Amino acid sequence: MNRKVAFIYDDIYLKHETPYGHPESKERLVAIINQLKAVGLWDKLLHLKPRKATIEELLLVHEPNYIERIKNSSPGYVDPDTYICENTYEVALYAVGGVLESIDGVYKREFDRAFCAIRPPGHHAEMDAAMGFCIFNNIAIGAAYAKKLGYKKIFIIDFDVHHGNGTQHVFEDDCSVFYFSSHQFPFYPGTGRELEIGKGPGEGCTYNVQLRAGSGTREYLTVFQDILPQKIRENNPDLILVSAGYDMHQDDPMSYINVTTEGVRSIVRSIINSSYAPKIFVLEGGYNLKSLAECVQVTIEELLT
Repeated sequence: MNRKVAFIYDDIYLKHETPYGHPESKERLVAIINQLKAVGLWDKLLHLKPRKATIEELLLVHEPNYIERIKNSSPGYVDPDTYICENTYEVALYAVGGVLESIDGVYKREFDRAFCAIRPPGHHAEMDAAMGFCIFNNIAIGAAYAKKLGYKKIFIIDFDVHHGNGTQHVFEDDCSVFYFSSHQFPFYPGTGRELEIGKGPGEGCTYNVQLRAGSGTREYLTVFQDILPQKIRENNPDLILVSAGYDMHQDDPMSYINVTTEGVRSIVRSIINSSYAPKIFVLEGGYNLKSLAECVQVTIEELLT
């Protein structure tokens, strides 16, 4: 384990407060940090602080009036699941900025693998709406930003158990960004049918894998050891971004999928082995604190190899 892997985190992410009992709590990141320290991985990482994303960077994906609405929102729910506190807007800027910081590091060749331990998550956020615990679409803004830097082909892998509707919609007419998602279906948010393959000039550059409730490690490994490597070979990306949602774990309360911790390790290993392109993992879901922390641990262990 001597590979340089960046770990992007800041205590600012703990200032996004959600009501008692809300699944997307600051304790998620606390559990991850404690686990990495407990097993001796913390000191093997290159620690980076996020920067604050600019309005101009948010505008790469989001509508101006939506950004303004979030900025001026009073504490409370902005959709049935998504809570905003007085600090959320600023924290969300740093969540986006964490991804942008990792992309800058990869672009400057300071490292070629990174894990962004950020919140609030992002992949459900639409261009003009918060949704599913997500405020700004961290990974979509990251991909748009990477395009501006000069990356020609970006491949987004989303293994969160919930389909990343927001990310898909941002790039569904753009073949410079390939979107690959595995998710429980039918399930929240109701998008992500296999028939959704992109639109117009983006047709063929969206690939959705519907998995039934009760699916487990075996079904996931078919997806990530057989289907995904072929799609990556066909696309030949120069950057891979991963929406890393660990709520497909068998112990997670938010799904009916039964992937083991070692199954998660195999998924991550398949992603790493699929291409020489730099890889940035961005935290999305995962709501059982113990399994979330262990899944991030095995992800980091694989990134370090």
